[in-house]
Amino acid sequence: MDWMKEVAGRLRRKNQVLFSKDSPYLEDLALLLRGQDRRAAVLWALELAAESVAALEARYPGERRPREALEAARQWAAGEIKMPIAQRKILDCHALAKELGPREDIAACHAVGQACSVVHTAGHALGYPIYDLTGLVFRFGLEGCRESVEARKRAYLEKLLYWQDHLEDYRGPWAEFLLPAGG
Repeated sequence: MDWMKEVAGRLRRKNQVLFSKDSPYLEDLALLLRGQDRRAAVLWALELAAESVAALEARYPGERRPREALEAARQWAAGEIKMPIAQRKILDCHALAKELGPREDIAACHAVGQACSVVHTAGHALGYPIYDLTGLVFRFGLEGCRESVEARKRAYLEKLLYWQDHLEDYRGPWAEFLLPAGG
């Protein structure tokens, strides 16, 4: 099934989220994510979150919640802060979505929150693409989004493969709970 048919059906039903973890369109990405070292998934997710944070900051100068969520997730992954502090910042980023009007910006806030939550569990990893791609559909409309959505998905795969192959090049610290057993 073409992903656009799935998204069109969700739009007709007035869904706010246009992709799902079970979307056939995201199967290859989900499979690749399942095989990753969790640290590679964290680096991938936080890199993607940084892109969305920059876009949100450009549209909402002075709004710090997405940036604070990203910074807290980085500190949490490094073992510099504990989960409750990071979790509060991530929830604040999700709360910002309730204050915004444009659906693409709402989706961006949720994308950032999902990406930051990958530090907690890799199960959140597909959350970023689900919301980010939803935002692209809302920005460009169903008829104008195909190229952007498909290019963005390719970028997810390329970035994940990069971190899979370059994890050992990362020189930052890791929280103990993210280190491999015995490592």
